[in-house]
Parts: sequence; C-alpha cells; structure tokens
Amino acid sequence: MFETLGSLTASPWIYALVAVSIVLDVFLPVLPSGVLVITAAAAAAAAGAAGPVPVPEQVPDILLLLVIATTASVLGDMAAYRLGRRGGARLDRAIARSRRLTRAHERLGTALARGGGALVVIARFAPAGRSVVSLGAGKTQRKVVEFLPWSVLAGMAWAGYSVALGYFGTQWLGTQWLGTALSVVALFAAGALAAFLVRRPEAAAAAV
Repeated sequence: MFETLGSLTASPWIYALVAVSIVLDVFLPVLPSGVLVITAAAAAAAAGAAGPVPVPEQVPDILLLLVIATTASVLGDMAAYRLGRRGGARLDRAIARSRRLTRAHERLGTALARGGGALVVIARFAPAGRSVVSLGAGKTQRKVVEFLPWSVLAGMAWAGYSVALGYFGTQWLGTQWLGTALSVVALFAAGALAAFLVRRPEAAAAAV
C-alpha cells in the first residue's frame, strides 16, 4: 500500500487528492486522508535528504501541504456542520438511534455553550470523532463563531501533527518507507488516545 501511495506523490495531483480525501472523510471516515498527508510529507523529506541530487518539481512542498490539509479539514467540518444544522427529522432519527451520538452531541453542546471547545480539537484525531463533533455542532444549533475557531485550531493541530510525523520521521530514520510506516502507527496511536479521551465522562468538563 505504501508503494502505491508513494507513487502518487510524484504527481502534481497529490494536492487535489489530499484535499478531496480530507474534505470527504468527515462523511467517510474510512478514507486514508492521514496516510496520504504522511506519505506526501515523507516523500518531501526523502527528496530533501538526497543531498546534491536535484529535487524534482513534483515533490510535495511542505508548507503548501500543511495549508491545503488545514483548509480542507475546516471545509469538511463546515460542510458537516451545515448538514447537521439543516438535517431535519431524518438526521434527528439517525442520532436518536445511536446512544453514542446522543451523548457526544450533549457533551459538545454543553462545552461550546460554556465557551470551551477543546473537545473539537481532541475529537479531530479520533476515528469518526470529527464527524460526530461537526454534525453535533450543527444539530445543537451552535453559532458559527462558536464552532469555526475551534475547527480551524483542530485542523491546524491535525495537519501539523500529520505533516511533522511524515517529514521528521523520515528524516530521523533515513528511510522513507520505514518513516511512513512508523508515522502511520503514531497517527493511529494518537487516534486511539483521542477516542479514549472523548469517551470519558470527564472529557466535556475538561474541554470547558
């Protein structure tokens, strides 16, 4: 899989692929958006470590990758937020059938109402946490000014962490495939920790 993803980094379309993947994974959490970001960052690190060998123009630019990943994350969040805000009775029934969604929406509404939003940042790293939080913010009719700043901070934190993993992991280990593999493991580990924190009853209180 890493070889296939690695070959994609040689294409100028890598930025579009990363952006689309990040925007859509708020609705389809199975999309490997984090893996794509890490692989692209790892490719940039490997090219930079090539010494006097000229760096190909198609190698991803780290700063541009960071900006695109952050922007796409916020756009995806806001799309889910709007869907939650205008979802109507069908979305209400879907949420009511899930105890997990109901509890998450209640905690999020309380946290945002009290001026806190660290839960938004934590949930960005958890599997499907971004979906629950963004839909929940819209469903509980939170104002855009209450949700958007935390979405931007969450996108910056997630994008920065993913890019740093791929770039510095490859630089330190000196091998692109190993740096990518271990970085993906670190990303999943952060996701598992975030999921644990979001599920804790104290998470909402800590986020206020």
